[in-house]
Amino acid sequence: MIRNEGFTTEPWAVSEIGIDLDLMGQTESIFALSNGHIGWRANLDEGEPHVLMGSYLNAVYEEIPLPYAETAYGYPEAGQTIVNVTDGKIIRLLVDDEPFDIRYGKLLSHERVLDLKAGLLRRTVEWESPAHHVVRVRSTRMVSLAHRALAAILYEVETLDRSADFVLQSELVANEPVGEITTNDPRVAASVDSPLVARLSGNEGNRAFLIHSTKKSGLTIAA
Repeated sequence: MIRNEGFTTEPWAVSEIGIDLDLMGQTESIFALSNGHIGWRANLDEGEPHVLMGSYLNAVYEEIPLPYAETAYGYPEAGQTIVNVTDGKIIRLLVDDEPFDIRYGKLLSHERVLDLKAGLLRRTVEWESPAHHVVRVRSTRMVSLAHRALAAILYEVETLDRSADFVLQSELVANEPVGEITTNDPRVAASVDSPLVARLSGNEGNRAFLIHSTKKSGLTIAA
């Protein structure tokens, strides 16, 4: 594992050279993207490892019942919590049937740059697989300021030594485990566990869509 060598700052940019799994929770927040409607935590493209998965839509929430041992005036009967919506930022890469994962093989270099002026998160990784294939992976993420419902990822892979077979899987994932719930309140834990109910799904060519609604608040979302 290449340890995090710290952050560098320059006008309109924050960079991270290397990666430290102990700081992953912080960097998922530092390099997050949002346009006020869509919010993406800076989870790695491949999804693992992570501390807290996060894909959010403004005002998409679930209701939380707030039972009390004794009722009293002023005690709210319900609350609200923001929930994860369908995650479309996961891209799995297989190099000759071996999954790209920074915890395995050999991580040769890792860099992320948040370009605050362009509104882009760029990541460049050089990785040697357990079978000793060396590849370079570049990804660029954008959450659009012009079209608030649009987010996009440019994902590029190239081999640096010899030819290899690549498989890419771009996923839409609903009700994925978000990580460890830190609250001791069981009412919150119950509400955020699988909050989405499937309503419709389909595909056309290389396009796929999922439609869900929240269990209690009844909000409908489509990805």
